[in-house]
Amino acid sequence: MHTPDLPPQDPTYSADELAALSGFPRRTIRYYIQLGLLDRPIGETRAAHYGWQHLSRLLRIRELTEQGHSLDQIGRMFNAPTAAPTPTGPAPGTISIQSQVHLASGLALTIDPALANLSPEELRALARDVLSAYQRLTQQKDESHHARHEVEAGPQAATDKESRDER
Repeated sequence: MHTPDLPPQDPTYSADELAALSGFPRRTIRYYIQLGLLDRPIGETRAAHYGWQHLSRLLRIRELTEQGHSLDQIGRMFNAPTAAPTPTGPAPGTISIQSQVHLASGLALTIDPALANLSPEELRALARDVLSAYQRLTQQKDESHHARHEVEAGPQAATDKESRDER
């Protein structure tokens, strides 16, 4: 019985294979190594090979250059220290005063004026806009519910409605 060859756990690529997979010429790959955007290959001379990390980095470089970033900017992005995640919300023990605007049953807008950096007029406009969006959503929901109900009721319901309207 013949079993298909399975790919190795950590595939390795020759320079030509990496160039074909990434779409970058070998010369560009060497240039990126020279700039420090890409790690050197594993091994030396003709036995040197590249791993999936190299391919992944090259594809990321392509994505960033297509977004308009220069190679210098990309280098700074890659070499920037990873920042510690910023905590969300106030630190434990912090006292904050919040305003809560009740917009509808089960819907409230909670605002921390110290963090929102909005004037009272801007807060009122925000509350109006959120309420307006909520009303549009519920109206659309109601309209689709009524339309579905009429479809389920069939043509007889429409005839009954027309005869009631004529009276």
